[in-house]
Amino acid sequence: MLSAMILTISVVALSQFALYYWRAVLAGVAAQPVSGRVLEAAHVSSGELSGQDFEVLAGLHELTPDLRPSPAGLGLVRLYFRVVEALGKVAANWMPSVSRWASRESAVCARYAAVQIDRRMQANLALAAAIRSC
Repeated sequence: MLSAMILTISVVALSQFALYYWRAVLAGVAAQPVSGRVLEAAHVSSGELSGQDFEVLAGLHELTPDLRPSPAGLGLVRLYFRVVEALGKVAANWMPSVSRWASRESAVCARYAAVQIDRRMQANLALAAAIRSC
């Protein structure tokens, strides 16, 4: 019985650490600058990304080819965005602070998608330049 309890506590602690680590990586990538080309392609005129821009950016991410051997997608970020959006909608009337948090988190997801698009474009341009130099 004691060993099962220790195992359960360990699994919960490890899961919590993994979630916090993943969220820190997401925020770290989203904090990087986004090029004007990506903002222009997403039709963001203000220069500030919000949660409403995520679906447009996710569509652009799907259209941007990834020429690297192991392409990375937006699967977990898309799932996280949907969960956060649902929480924000449910809590909009009862808990405005949770709704504001959900709005900030959805903006982080949109910035993450924009940075990933920018990274793909940079990698593709570098690969094209390497091919031209051969």
